[in-house]
Amino acid sequence: MHVSDFVLLALTGLLAACVPLILIRSATGTNKLHKLAWAIAFVTFDLIVFGGFTRLTDSGLGCPDWPGCYGEANPFLAHAHIAAAEALLPTGPVTKMKAWIEMIHRFLAMGIGFLIITLLVACWRRWGRTRVRAYKPTLPGILLLWVCVQGAFGAWTVTMKLQPIIVTLHLLFGMTLLALAVWMGGRVDTVGQPKTTALSFEQVAALRRLRPLAWLSAAVLLVQLFLGGWVSTNYATLACSDFPLCNGQVMPPMDFERGFTLWRALGRDAAGDYLPFQALTAIHWVHRNFAAVVVLVLGWTAWRAWRLPNLHKTARNMALVLVIQALTGIATVFLNFPLVVAVLHNAGAALLVSLVTMLNYKVQHQLDRTRPAPQFQSAASASHS
Repeated sequence: MHVSDFVLLALTGLLAACVPLILIRSATGTNKLHKLAWAIAFVTFDLIVFGGFTRLTDSGLGCPDWPGCYGEANPFLAHAHIAAAEALLPTGPVTKMKAWIEMIHRFLAMGIGFLIITLLVACWRRWGRTRVRAYKPTLPGILLLWVCVQGAFGAWTVTMKLQPIIVTLHLLFGMTLLALAVWMGGRVDTVGQPKTTALSFEQVAALRRLRPLAWLSAAVLLVQLFLGGWVSTNYATLACSDFPLCNGQVMPPMDFERGFTLWRALGRDAAGDYLPFQALTAIHWVHRNFAAVVVLVLGWTAWRAWRLPNLHKTARNMALVLVIQALTGIATVFLNFPLVVAVLHNAGAALLVSLVTMLNYKVQHQLDRTRPAPQFQSAASASHS
């Protein structure tokens, strides 16, 4: 790409960032930083959903180079190359529609990068004036570093021809970026809140018991995200054609070794041979059965958090999304993998990441900044004396 193409590409990403920035600038209220942090979380969620749409429509190689499209800044300028590739293979990886889907995904990613830079500068300036912990620029700096890593994996996704482990890690890092953005949103939400809240001794004890369960939920969800990404990137969604059985059996013929060999080309095993159907079945079967673990752990966590102060809404939403996520997963099998349901399943995963992250943040924040109500503290002290 020429320097002018890089400039035009960067300007397009900046234009994508300008839309939320203008809305934030024109919004009422004084806490613009609060709105910016949550705008980053919202746009990151949109990027993940659109990334799922890009993957599910086989548009990942719609522009077979990176960061531009056939060395140009956008598909308009690369029209001749795209038309030639589409004429050669009308249903192949490169078409006009797929090129635009892929490049819009990249433009959104660049826009998020510019938004994070804006957040970092704003936090740095406010931290210098106020020394308020929520404005400390460490987390925005991590966000900026992480979006750069995510961009690198986006490039490798194209240059390594959709190698499953690279695409799966690209998905996981995108979900991690969303979790970091939601955590940042939670931090700026706490600015101005009182440092102490009257919680009973029993409530504080319940929060302490909930904390490891909330982190376990995050760990279990991370494993399931990997398994779900592995299903999607290996095109194993329909390897089990029924539910709750898999191809009419509890334990169908499966090849776990070749199915879970991580470093290999798309559709191939480590030796370069075609991946057998039994390997795809193993990939789908593991994801489906681990979903039961996710439902149990996250459902139990939501139930435990339901009656605790400031956690009821998050727990309720978590339980609701968990149910919908299970239903959309089952529907992809019964409805033969319709695109809309598959995109909704991807969106549900991103919502669960957001809610589990927010639950963890709220639990940690309340334990850091609350204390038992004085009467309960006195009672507890008396019982030990």
